[in-house]
Amino acid sequence: MPVLMRARRRDERHRAATPLELLFDLCFVVAVAQAGRQLAHALAEGHPGHGVSGYLMLFFAVWWAWMNFTWFASAYDTDDALYRVVTLVQMAGVLILAAGVPRAFAHSDFTVIWFGYLVMRLAMVTQWLRAAHGSRGAERRTALRYALGVTVCQIGWLGLLALPEHDVPWVFVVVGLLELAVPALAERERQTTWHPQHISERYGLFTIIVLGETIAAATLAVQAALDRNDALDTLLPIAAGGLLLVFAAYWIYFAVPIHLHLRSNRQAFLWGYGHYLVFGSVAAVGAGIEVAVAESFGRAHLSAFAAAACVTVPAALFMLTVWLIHSRHHKRGPAQQLVLPVSALLVLACTFAGHGAVLATGLVASATVAVGVTLTSRQATAPAE
Repeated sequence: MPVLMRARRRDERHRAATPLELLFDLCFVVAVAQAGRQLAHALAEGHPGHGVSGYLMLFFAVWWAWMNFTWFASAYDTDDALYRVVTLVQMAGVLILAAGVPRAFAHSDFTVIWFGYLVMRLAMVTQWLRAAHGSRGAERRTALRYALGVTVCQIGWLGLLALPEHDVPWVFVVVGLLELAVPALAERERQTTWHPQHISERYGLFTIIVLGETIAAATLAVQAALDRNDALDTLLPIAAGGLLLVFAAYWIYFAVPIHLHLRSNRQAFLWGYGHYLVFGSVAAVGAGIEVAVAESFGRAHLSAFAAAACVTVPAALFMLTVWLIHSRHHKRGPAQQLVLPVSALLVLACTFAGHGAVLATGLVASATVAVGVTLTSRQATAPAE
């Protein structure tokens, strides 16, 4: 018989991500790669409106599926046989979702994605009902509200299948906002016992996943260009700039111990929801590098300025968003606070560098890290007042 699902303690010591959670995250590698690949293709073909809107919708679907599991697991991971089997079902749903991304992007056919979500949601509702069965009072009511909210939202996503194609963006906006409201409504009486260090680690691991996807996308683009052109003088600046940008993004994100900031639902939800832009912008950088490589060899239907913007805009958005929701809570003084916002503006200015934009962006990002490290070191060695 399975054990009762009991909430874990928020002050539990040495709480870390489990191997099952790491395996679960790996399933999202496929989904993130699919979304990025479709964005790169649309941008290279000169369809930025369709590419960006489609990417924002599909990345939301990927990110929210990950969010649902991550916050639940932080509060109720029992790691028994039943929990593992239900998690396996959720992983199957993620892979179904990933398989449906190309069709949804190209033809607005969300049937496969909706079915993948259905599989994940059936498993998620099962988990919440199990949590409700093992609890009493306000905790039980919270779990039941989650189960009801997830079910209602899944029904709402039927609008993607039933309504005309031109209504799809409105369905995403309305049902997406409803999805975001479910945690706040469910936890208005009692907060779930998510663990600050565990949550910050989980987000950090997903950041590494999207950074890895950016490296993989850039590598494949450079490899494909080398196979056809063997033009190292054109590719090396793009490859070097992309590598510098990814490493700087890693450094910028992991520079602060954010778990010390996550003390309440209000702080945690604003931080957690803001990562939609953090994750989405990092993954979009990889797509942008693909476009920059394609444009350099005349295989993209857009200008050098537009191809540069495919890299600089998401890179600037990453810097600004990380500062806004993540790092500013640990910055001291105006100099430290201004580093990332000013760097975001400088990255946008790199758009005018044309074919040298990726390398210029990587150099600006590296300089951002150097300035940040210098200011932090000076503060640490400054005499106490």
